[in-house]
Amino acid sequence: MPPGWPFVMHTLERMSLKDVLGKIVGDKPVVLELDLARGLLVAKPTNPLQAIQLINSPTLASLREHLAQAAVDDRVVGLIVHAAPTAQVPLANLEEVAGLIEEFGAKKKTMAWAESFGELIQGLAGYRVAAAAQQIWVQPTGMLSIEGLELQLTLMKGLLNKVGVEPQFGQRHEYKTAANQFNADEITEPHREMMERIGQSIVDEVVADIARLRSLTPEQVWDGINSSPVEPERAHELGLIDHIGYRDEAYAHTLKEWGADAENLLFAHRYTSKAALLRKMRPKQPKVAIVSLRGGIVMGRGVRSPGGEQAGADVVDEHLRAALRDEDVKAVVFDIDSPGGSAVASDFIRRSVLRLKEAGKPVVAHMGATAASGGYYVAMPANEIVAQASTLTGSIGVLGGKMVTEGLYDKLGLVRESLTFGAGAGTFSNAHEFSDEDWERLNRWLDRVYLDFTTFAAQDRDMDYDDLERLARGRVWTGADAKERGLVDHIGGQRLAVERACRLAGLHPGTTKVEHVGEAGLFELLKPAASSETMAGGASLPDPEQLLTGLAASMGLVSHGALSMPFAVRLR
Repeated sequence: MPPGWPFVMHTLERMSLKDVLGKIVGDKPVVLELDLARGLLVAKPTNPLQAIQLINSPTLASLREHLAQAAVDDRVVGLIVHAAPTAQVPLANLEEVAGLIEEFGAKKKTMAWAESFGELIQGLAGYRVAAAAQQIWVQPTGMLSIEGLELQLTLMKGLLNKVGVEPQFGQRHEYKTAANQFNADEITEPHREMMERIGQSIVDEVVADIARLRSLTPEQVWDGINSSPVEPERAHELGLIDHIGYRDEAYAHTLKEWGADAENLLFAHRYTSKAALLRKMRPKQPKVAIVSLRGGIVMGRGVRSPGGEQAGADVVDEHLRAALRDEDVKAVVFDIDSPGGSAVASDFIRRSVLRLKEAGKPVVAHMGATAASGGYYVAMPANEIVAQASTLTGSIGVLGGKMVTEGLYDKLGLVRESLTFGAGAGTFSNAHEFSDEDWERLNRWLDRVYLDFTTFAAQDRDMDYDDLERLARGRVWTGADAKERGLVDHIGGQRLAVERACRLAGLHPGTTKVEHVGEAGLFELLKPAASSETMAGGASLPDPEQLLTGLAASMGLVSHGALSMPFAVRLR
């Protein structure tokens, strides 16, 4: 026993549980702060260096938990939000943050402030977060640069041809525009139609939310958008903000109005409630497991590379099977943020979701910024799907092809000769174009994958096949449009997904433990697995070739597989 431990134990024995909690948590009034200028982690850091660099950044998971606890804590007075620029955080995640602020504000006081909502650059996303607060302050020299959204479409064929590369791709069908990105000579009408609808849907939903939260009409909000940048005085006249002042003035006014002092301030992600500590001390309780899938979906265990995070199907399946084996887990929230990838890997994961349902454990899919193509494939078998209004989803389609580098080799003066052994051995070789027989093989495979995808989607969503197929064809939808068409069930964040999972499992959210599967500490990551039925560390380290592939992916030159989405939309 460590020195001094007997004294600690003796002291604790003389104190009641209430006293112990009071010492740990404290009894002073608290004003919570959320400073988005420090960043926001959508997921936990994946390596120690990132953890150190982002030590003061809240995670979305901590905000979900702590703001919900604080809303029913008598010690907590209110929440102050620094709605700073958050260019690296997708709008769907900011919509969830706004929802958490709004829920908290239903019980407590809230205020948001910013030096400026953009400075001749896009500030609509930051303002969308601020609008969830009851009061908004902006600096006298600031502005509201809330001019809307611009989407840019780029086709690479001309550049590729200049360097001697000929893209050859097949797609199912006209809206699966990843192929267009490489081999189209001009923007097709389906491509333009899809992107126009995505952009309009995103801005329409943002405008509707702001109008509702600020008690304005959509026309009044559009007035501010179309006259952007809006000076603070004009923004006040339009009802878009409440006060004009610097940070010190906003804090002094707010804290005085709330009867609090600066010493009462505490970051929201540092807050802990007594009720939460009591729940953690309960020996056993039913659980909702959260299993995450982030990044391009690949077979195997995936790698961490410059091209972005990968979701290895073996690892995701491992985590879903862990939830299946755990008798205390009564339901699962499948947290998905992925543009898709391998068709085979996606189907492998889908099977794991179906096994949970067959075992009587409801699954609710929660979509982040993107859950499209393969990301939709793994979500569609869930009992219910929750998405944000700006989530990019759908893209029920398939593509496949290659970059022919024969011309590049000629330009470089390189001699290359291919020796093939087998009728189809060189089908996907980049040394030569597809032959007629190669195209026949590719098209046969594309048709098969597309039929599987659409058939399973119709089954999983309980839709007539023809109705589902009309919504498929590779088309990407926003979460708002997908809900109208029956591709998702609810608009909201992960807290709503947990509530739906509890309801489907007959559990009360207040007495149910939420547990993240697979978020292991360093010791667990280093611990070897005993068999494929036990969990081990996640993604592997990349080899040199995978590093090069990752760099190419970061430039949009390769994808993770046939069920991939070609673009991302960020409202900056």
